[in-house]
Amino acid sequence: MTGLESIGERKIIELILEQLGKMPKMPIPFGDDVSAYPLSGSQLLILKTDMLVDKTDVPLGMSLWQAARKAVVMNVSDFAAKGAEPKVILVSLGLPRNLSEKDISEIGAGLNAGAREYGAYVVGGDTNEASDLVISLSVFGVAKKNSVMLRSGAKPGDLVAVTGFFGKTYAGLKILLDNFEASQKIREALVQSVLMPCARLKEGLALRETKAVTAAIDSSDGLAWSLHEISKVSNVGFLIDKLPTAEEVKKFAETTGFDPLELTLYGGEEYELVLTITPKLWNKAEKAVEKVGGKLLQIGKVTAEKKVVLEIDRKRRFIEPRGWEHFRKSNV
Repeated sequence: MTGLESIGERKIIELILEQLGKMPKMPIPFGDDVSAYPLSGSQLLILKTDMLVDKTDVPLGMSLWQAARKAVVMNVSDFAAKGAEPKVILVSLGLPRNLSEKDISEIGAGLNAGAREYGAYVVGGDTNEASDLVISLSVFGVAKKNSVMLRSGAKPGDLVAVTGFFGKTYAGLKILLDNFEASQKIREALVQSVLMPCARLKEGLALRETKAVTAAIDSSDGLAWSLHEISKVSNVGFLIDKLPTAEEVKKFAETTGFDPLELTLYGGEEYELVLTITPKLWNKAEKAVEKVGGKLLQIGKVTAEKKVVLEIDRKRRFIEPRGWEHFRKSNV
């Protein structure tokens, strides 16, 4: 491997951060899901930018409407992980000149649908010519300083939870990109998870109010990588004893020979929340999520030993720090 392919996205970010002056008293440190700027009193301006690029983020079978909506979901999911509400969105579009008027209208409609789905508005932006479709969003919201759920607060003894089951997008991409077969019902569920992802904003906002969450992250880079990120920043480890594998993924694995553990841990773009919860407030957190129509699944506990371990049927294995990373030739 040569060039950026040899170092990957995370090393690129490290190199850039080394050149930046650090803002005094940053409310949210570099490397968390969102950024922030202090306003008057205890209010924070919450900021997030993320871009969708056709070549790397838009699989075969995804419409321009779905791609534009996905660009919104990608950003909103990070707000959800912090318990912050997105309010307004700026959009920068890099547009290949071969797109049609219909294509542009479809992109606009997808952006609006995604924004309104999560209570936000697109209020402006920019367009330019590009060799590949690029949809870059900057999202803004407001939150109280002490209400933001960071990655850094997990403590030994806390419970580990997620807001949904994993593996569907990994399996869905195998169907879309590599032509793996599945029954119509299974195929629809797996492919739909890729084409129409959902951010867990209602769940994140509900959990914020419970004060039960000690650490939180969006799972867009995969469950394994999300656990390792919290482990690193919180200086703790994890013992995972309930693997949150979707039923459709188990059935897909049975017919294709894929390892369901691999599909569950090392996919990405699932946009679930990975959380650590104070044990005495578990019931409060669970009820709050159920009240908004979601589900909170307990999958393990936080440990003092700084290792991320899976224990199933009394067998232990280390969970490798693998997941989605731009510029890498292989991501799984």
